[in-house]
Amino acid sequence: MLPILLSVIVISLSGVMMPGPMFAVTLAKSYKSPLAGTMISLGHAVIEVPLILLIYFGFAQFFHNIFVQLALSIIGGGMIIWLGIGMFRARAEVVKGSKDLPYSAFTAGIITSGLNPFFLLWWATIGSLLVMRFLEFGTAGLIVFIVVHWLVDLLWLSLVSIVVYKTRSFWGRKFQEGIFIACSLLLVGFGGWFLVSGIGLVV
Repeated sequence: MLPILLSVIVISLSGVMMPGPMFAVTLAKSYKSPLAGTMISLGHAVIEVPLILLIYFGFAQFFHNIFVQLALSIIGGGMIIWLGIGMFRARAEVVKGSKDLPYSAFTAGIITSGLNPFFLLWWATIGSLLVMRFLEFGTAGLIVFIVVHWLVDLLWLSLVSIVVYKTRSFWGRKFQEGIFIACSLLLVGFGGWFLVSGIGLVV
């Protein structure tokens, strides 16, 4: 099982370290708390663990359905754009320390996972291949897979949060606001991409 677990760690790292909606929200929320990454990974697990179980029991094809992809793209794109707009509007107050973003880290973890159509498609394709490799190990193998994969997410996002929180005092105010603007634009950009990609499925 060890070689398979090593492949899970490497592939999981390649996924969680790529810039995307969840990473952008982690950067922004970490400004207020070193536990933001932990909470986002917990919200992420609320979506990811049931999804892995669905794939394990043969429901991967559900996420290939064009209407499911369209619905996820429209709803998910809209929600992620909303996250980005909220981040942009709150940037000055967050930097000054007078308020936080209008959503919790846990909620952000759920939204950027459950309403991200490309995250779901990743699990229906690459992720399902990983899950299938653990079929021969039964329930114990599935549990080990879930724990190892989630720990990779947890450790990386927690590390990002701690580094951002510990070093934020060294950033100038303009630079801090620039980080929030960049993250909000990243979210809006991904949300727009999800919307366009979904509409493109039926046009």
